[in-house]
Amino acid sequence: MEDATPSRTALRVARLRALHQFSPQAGLFRDPYAIRILGDGAPTAADLGQEDQHSRRMRLFVAAHARLAEDWLAAAVRRGVRQVVVLGAGLDTFSLRNPHADLAVFEVDHPATQAWKRRLVADAGLAEPRGTIFVPVNFERQLLPEELSSAGLKATEASFFMWLGVVPYLSAEAIFRTLSYIAGIPGSEVVFDYSEPAENRDMAGQATLAFHAERVASVGEPWISFFDPGALAKSLNELGFDEIEDLESGAIAARFAKAPDAGRNNSGGHILRARRSV
Repeated sequence: MEDATPSRTALRVARLRALHQFSPQAGLFRDPYAIRILGDGAPTAADLGQEDQHSRRMRLFVAAHARLAEDWLAAAVRRGVRQVVVLGAGLDTFSLRNPHADLAVFEVDHPATQAWKRRLVADAGLAEPRGTIFVPVNFERQLLPEELSSAGLKATEASFFMWLGVVPYLSAEAIFRTLSYIAGIPGSEVVFDYSEPAENRDMAGQATLAFHAERVASVGEPWISFFDPGALAKSLNELGFDEIEDLESGAIAARFAKAPDAGRNNSGGHILRARRSV
């Protein structure tokens, strides 16, 4: 993305989350602000009829990942975690919906996208939520630990990091620099999604990858990082994470009985939770 231009893929994800609120599977992930934050640009119920197979599966993928991440966050809060960092927040509305008392929320994103999101919140007549700190960071050029520390994150206390819809767009160097930082904080946890490379997939999975990769590349935000699950788990262990849960698309669909058709086969998309327990 250009330095002065908000992320177009962030807008696409926001539209999918908004459209999901009209769908028969809306119970999978409820977000009362998803439509409101988009204003006149929000989709309508009629747009559901325009979904093709690829778009429907991506909508369910996005909704399921948000639900899983927030369920895992709730478990972390029950363990005593009181800091959450939303990396590459885009138009995510968790800070507006935060149900956890005394949970400090740090929203991190590219400066242009973050400024755009804050304008949309204001235009929607919404107040910026208390307990939320906005931290503008370019992941490829700035040091996340320094920026978060300056914003008030307590580096000696465990944090929960939500990192959805971002990893495929970053270099491996930037990804592992961030993961190494998180792994250096005992008790901290990260949830992120990633895709397997084409050679790991069957023909249907390769076609799905080609379709979505072409779409994001066409708006100047290409996917550049892919991971083999086994190799990624090994790398995470070496960084210090000792608790890893990695769900492929088929396993995600099976977990949510209300959305059994989110993906009958593994499409190559994953969501992964990694925690350093000690």
